[in-house]
Amino acid sequence: MTKKLLRTLAGETLDTPPIWMMRQAGRYLPEYRATRAEAGDFLSLCYNPELAAEVTLQPIRRFGFDAAILFADILLIPQALGADLWFVTGEGPRLSTITTEADFSPLKPADEVHDHLAPVYETLRILTRELPAETTLIGFAGAPWTVATYMIAGRGTPDQGPAHALKTENPALFDRLIQRITEATITYLSAQIDAGAEVVKLFDSWAGSLSGEDFDRYALQPTKTIIAALKTRHPDTPVIAFPREAKDRYLGFAKATGANCLAIDNSVDANWAATHLQKDGPIQGNLAPKHMITGGAALIEETRAIVRAFQSGPHIFNLGHGITPDADPDNVQLMIETVRENAS
Repeated sequence: MTKKLLRTLAGETLDTPPIWMMRQAGRYLPEYRATRAEAGDFLSLCYNPELAAEVTLQPIRRFGFDAAILFADILLIPQALGADLWFVTGEGPRLSTITTEADFSPLKPADEVHDHLAPVYETLRILTRELPAETTLIGFAGAPWTVATYMIAGRGTPDQGPAHALKTENPALFDRLIQRITEATITYLSAQIDAGAEVVKLFDSWAGSLSGEDFDRYALQPTKTIIAALKTRHPDTPVIAFPREAKDRYLGFAKATGANCLAIDNSVDANWAATHLQKDGPIQGNLAPKHMITGGAALIEETRAIVRAFQSGPHIFNLGHGITPDADPDNVQLMIETVRENAS
């Protein structure tokens, strides 16, 4: 096994950690903006396999990351299930809402999402042919709680209030929605692996708004269910879990869910994580994305501190959240050079 990311996910501690970046194919790159303009709009880019593969490859060509993550969006699953989805320029996604039984009943069964998502699988097949031999291909999906928050509110919200309200007011309907998303996600990620994804990642971007039993029921348990199903079908494919802003609930999350790697956000102290989380397996993270904007000595210092903190165990260097559109590509290059500065 020669791919650095796969070696790390297998539990190996490397002298220099592999590195990739969440949202590494994105608006901070001029070549991405040009390709998106060619596609016409964001969803057209997601569903055009040739152009989606192109934007996935762009940061690999420019920076030489150790992994490429499929260019897609977590809200393709709701659309595949039958929800209306569109994007408002400068504001983000909008969906038709699921708040009543009448909204839920027209949704498709989970096993019918496959045809709608066929272009995504074709993107992966193109990437398996075109990526450098040393670059790992990562597939992904949103975790059920996070996807449900968008489906219920029809958009992103500051506190996921509409989802919390439905969870309280109509728990039976809420549970059915979570179950439908969970089943569809299993189908989707399994097909991504069949199409060439070597690793898959579950993004639970809003896990931090759950607490207590709700966290166990709606963040931990669906992740565990998805991973168990994937391991049955694809026992050798590693899974990265990212319950963002889970705070102390990061403790034991990888073991409880069966995840091969735990991704952590930048609110977590790296030294604490090395002591309390890395003993359970590989850790991914966790430089603050703001450093991709501000750069300079602080970027170098913090990057070195994170590398040092995790150097005694398996570690994948990444940001603690996705890179933002106002990031400077030169700062990305500086981060990579800092991570690799002692590489032979």
